[in-house]
Amino acid sequence: MSGTIGFALHGGAGVLDPRHFPESRRRECAAALGAIATRAVDALRDGAAALDVVEQAVVELEEAPFFNAGFGSVLNARGEVELDAAIMDGRDRAAGAVAGVTRARNPIRLARAVMARSEHVLLIGAGADAFAAECGLELVDPAWFVRDERRVQLANARAEGRITLDHDERYEAVERVSGTVGAVALDRDGHLAAATSTGGMTNKRPGRVGDAPLIGCGTFADDASCAVSATGHGEYYIRRVLAHDIAARMAYRGEGLIEAADAALAAVGAMGGAGGLVAVDRDGQVALPFNSPGMYRAWLEPGSGRVRVGIYRDPEA
Repeated sequence: MSGTIGFALHGGAGVLDPRHFPESRRRECAAALGAIATRAVDALRDGAAALDVVEQAVVELEEAPFFNAGFGSVLNARGEVELDAAIMDGRDRAAGAVAGVTRARNPIRLARAVMARSEHVLLIGAGADAFAAECGLELVDPAWFVRDERRVQLANARAEGRITLDHDERYEAVERVSGTVGAVALDRDGHLAAATSTGGMTNKRPGRVGDAPLIGCGTFADDASCAVSATGHGEYYIRRVLAHDIAARMAYRGEGLIEAADAALAAVGAMGGAGGLVAVDRDGQVALPFNSPGMYRAWLEPGSGRVRVGIYRDPEA
């Protein structure tokens, strides 16, 4: 048992225009991020497994009203919620993922069930929801996920014929809710894990799948290198195989985590993709790069042992 732990989470990256983001709401979001991260860090200090910690952190983010995951997810072009999630165990690269689910209350729990209780890695749509029922996971009416702010956001996107990420500066309603969620952790036994959950893009074509449930794109973990969870324009992350690119740079080029994460995200940016990621390596080092003005994030600061929270470039606490 090494004793070293590491943790970081995110709740989306984007414009976050202060004009549309009241101070009270910012503080509320920051407090939620800090509380979830603190519980996760406490669990790691008590000896909890990284896989369990990232799952629980993402469940809490899915249940929070601020984020584009689980309750409060964005709507597709038909005004429906389609949810994606993935989880990965760095010990043996075991992974589970779901895409296009509409009834599983916590998609990340369903992704964990796919990993632990099936012979597959990725299940989609009605088949994934049926598997959730077989596993005894909580199911809800699809309307349960929908918030009024998301209906306004969809109407704005439809009016301009746009498919949008969260925090698009054109839409004031977007600024009141945030994006894709994810968490990465290193436990006291030296094991890494990553988890990601999302509702995708507003006004997306039904059936669209982004990077979050695609192993190696938006989610990846390997004890030999790092754990990564990404947020942003998934099509670019898929094309760059972003999460695995970070691990590959560490394994094959000998880059450190921060150098590798910065370089991988820069390659996405060069293609026109915006967003960010959180990552942790086997030494507990944390990387939190983003190429947009802000990213909701909280992390265990190496060395100080403090949980820090950030939304804009400078940490909140």
